Parts: sequence; C-alpha cells; structure tokens
Amino acid sequence: MDELKRFYEGKNVLVTGHTGFKGSWLCRILANLGAGVTGYALEPEGDPSLYRMAGLDGRIRSIYGDVRDLDHLRQVFDEVQPEVVFHLAAQPIVRTSYEEPVYTYETNVMGTVHVLECVRQCPSVRSFLNVTTDKVYENTESLYGYRENDPLDGYDPYSNSKSCSELVTHSYARSFFGDGRCAVSTARAGNVIGGGDFARDRIIPDCIRAAEAGREILVRNPHSIRPYQHVLEPLAVYLLIAMRQYEDRAYAGYYNVGPDDCDCVTTGQLADLFCREWGGASWLDRSDGGPHEAGFLKLNCDKVKETFGWRPRLHVGEAVQWTVEWTKKWLEGTDAADVMDDQIRRFFA
Repeated sequence: MDELKRFYEGKNVLVTGHTGFKGSWLCRILANLGAGVTGYALEPEGDPSLYRMAGLDGRIRSIYGDVRDLDHLRQVFDEVQPEVVFHLAAQPIVRTSYEEPVYTYETNVMGTVHVLECVRQCPSVRSFLNVTTDKVYENTESLYGYRENDPLDGYDPYSNSKSCSELVTHSYARSFFGDGRCAVSTARAGNVIGGGDFARDRIIPDCIRAAEAGREILVRNPHSIRPYQHVLEPLAVYLLIAMRQYEDRAYAGYYNVGPDDCDCVTTGQLADLFCREWGGASWLDRSDGGPHEAGFLKLNCDKVKETFGWRPRLHVGEAVQWTVEWTKKWLEGTDAADVMDDQIRRFFA
C-alpha cells in the first residue's frame, strides 16, 4: 500500500464507469491514496447504490456523462488533463446484452473508441488501462485456463463486444502510441464478488436479495464453473499495472486477472459457501431456459504473476465471507464507507 500511495498521491486520475460496483471501490481506494480523482459515468442506477453509499461525492469530482458522447468526453479530458486513465465504463450484464445488443455494442465498443481517441489527443495521459473480462476468449469449453494469446471471440453480445473492445485497444496501441508517450494495457478479469454489488442477474446479489427476504435462492446454472474472486483482487492488479507501465512502458500488455485454480468453483458451490456464511439460507436448482452462457471458464494468470510477482490474497471462501460481512454490517446500520475502508486496509495489509 505504501508504494501505491507514493505513486498515486497527487496524481490526476480519470475513472470511467466510476458509479458502478467496481468503479466505486476503485475510486474509494484512489481517494484514500490521495489521488486527484475525476469520475465519468452515467448517474448511479437503482436504490441502494454503492456509489451513493461510498461517501465519494465530497472526495472526488464526479461528472455524469455517456462514453458514447465523444464531444462531452473530450471536453472532460481537456479540462482534467489526467495522467492515468482507468476505463471501466460498460454495459456489463450478459442477459441485458441479449435484450439490448445495439446499446451494448455502442457502449462497449464505440465507448472504448471514444475514450482511446481522447487519450490520443490528450498529451497529459501517460498510462491507460482498459478493463475487459474473462469472457473475451473464444470459449471451447476446454478444461485448461485461457491464456492471453488464445483467440478472442466472445459468444454473446456482451462478451463479443468486450472482445471488440480489446481489439480496438490493441489497434490504438500499435497505431498511435508507438512513440512511448502513453503506455496502454488491458486487464481481463474473472467474475468479481464483494459488498455493495446490487446488480440483477448476478449470483451473489441474487443470493443476498433472496436470503434477506427469507426466500429460497434460485440458481440458474449450478454446474457452471467460473473464476470467482473478491473485487479487491483485480482492483489491486489494475492499480499495479497502471503504476508499473507509467514508470516503464515495457510493462504494457494484455493480462488475465483471476483466482488460482483451486478457487474456480461451480455456481452451486459458490451458493453453498454463501448459505454457510449467511446462516439459515438454502438454494434450489432452477434453470429458467435463458440464453446461452458458457458452462466452463477458467483463466491462466501465469503472466501477471510472473511479471508483477502478484498472487491472489483471498480464497473464494474468504471472498464470500468478506461479502457477507460487508452486507450484514451495512444492513445493521454501519456506514458503508467505513466497512469499505476497513476491508481495504485489511486486504492491502
């Protein structure tokens, strides 16, 4: 944490998608590190909203806008003159991408084009990280973890749009940033869980809503295997990549960020862990005949481990434990920002 603080303290940092689940946690960390943070995103949706609970309005500059609006985004870059940019803005839900494919592609592909175009035209930017997903790979249901050089070809509109976002980033890196002025990387993260995720069609938020209401949890695909990890795991890696490539452009590249193989579990196993931690909850296998979702997905994270000496800090059981801990403290009336800060301190310790 001390090394991160020395680097980020006083830096101008722009985070797109700052009102989302990951974005709210990232901005809280950056604010605690002393960075000058500007967030650019749509207004937070729904109630409750982690962004509103995270106590960020007085600590960062929040600008509401749409990454599809190039002119507005360019104005923000011109005014802020960021040194580091984290691009998290996205339409992130697989099922929503089936319902709204055009919006998904506009946001996830053209939104990335717009952010990169602003980075290209803004000489202050030295480090850019595009956050994508483990679902960018052509999923052949193979039993090995996908590596960074495996083919990109996501199946559903969300996954495919993120594959396109990767390709756009690779093209911009080669075409416009070969002079070394700005280092460009992408991070392909596994499925994240953690306190304050209230999204629909995600397993842990669905578990929490059902358990809180005293209902049985309905699990759509209990045999699907995913690389689940606590939200602080990938955020720590994002901060590390952006810092290292700022200092040395040789670190720029494409990185998988996921748990060890022992923490790639089925959705049913994850639901079991949740029920054990929550107490008094149970789940049912209830497929709803929804659209295609991959049955098996793992990442090989050797590259990020070897390059940065990074290792995951929480096993999946601990990640569920921290999520339940956060949720129960918040439900009992503890200030959400205080719980976030406590878990951030413990994680980085």
